[in-house]
Amino acid sequence: MPKEGYNDASSLTRLLRGFIEEDVGTGDVTSAIVDDRPVKAEIICKEHAVVAGLEEAILLLHLVNCKAEGMVSDGSSVEPNTVIMRVHGNARSILAVERTALNLLMRMSGIATYTRRYVEIAKSVNPNVKIASTRKTAPGLRLLDKKAVALGGGYMHRLGLYDMVLIKDNHIALIGSVAEAVKTARELYGNRYRIEVEVRSLQGALEAIENGADIIMLDNLGVDDVKLIVEELKARGLRDKVMVEVSGGINEENIRDYARLGVDMISIGRITHSVKAVDMSLEIVV
Repeated sequence: MPKEGYNDASSLTRLLRGFIEEDVGTGDVTSAIVDDRPVKAEIICKEHAVVAGLEEAILLLHLVNCKAEGMVSDGSSVEPNTVIMRVHGNARSILAVERTALNLLMRMSGIATYTRRYVEIAKSVNPNVKIASTRKTAPGLRLLDKKAVALGGGYMHRLGLYDMVLIKDNHIALIGSVAEAVKTARELYGNRYRIEVEVRSLQGALEAIENGADIIMLDNLGVDDVKLIVEELKARGLRDKVMVEVSGGINEENIRDYARLGVDMISIGRITHSVKAVDMSLEIVV
């Protein structure tokens, strides 16, 4: 797990135990019909994908006394029908965690694959741009979702409400102005946290920068509007004083247009909230 993830292995272990308990409950009544003998199994990735979640799936299997070995590394790109893991253990134990392990691998690999696609498209026109995740993650799975983004070559950005200041439209509506919001945050925290502000105009961007914002998020603005703001910041000698992030409505068709503008970061909620799971299966090797 990247340093921004779980503080220790026990935190991840507790999470995974909870996943097992959620599914198994008082017992796997179906698998009780099979002979509980030692067997081998393989997990197969059925499509082109960036694999993510092997570390978690291996630990999950270890928790039910199975031995598991990744045949590729997390973050690897694989071709269809690649065996990505081999498992040894009692039949009932493997069957009890089969779906949970696959769910983790399929979701995390889907996120990593989708992220890698965006990273490659954007960096083809702007090698320095970061593709960032958002807080639009599945409750309870945020750190796993964020890890998958990182394995796909993306940037975790902030993990939650506790690790940086992100002033959005509702904060500004309550405080009264971008300038006052940034000033208040800087007075409250000094340099303890980075301060980012969501703005939708050149005036908002200027207010944010003049009052000490570290990052401005140009939210839900068209390419022409972003271009105007970036060029004006350059003309005023302010571009190097702040990171510029763009967000909202960015997809595979228009991401190149935004990346070409020389922005520092593009945040995309869909890489975690609307991802398609990668097709995988676990097969008992008889």
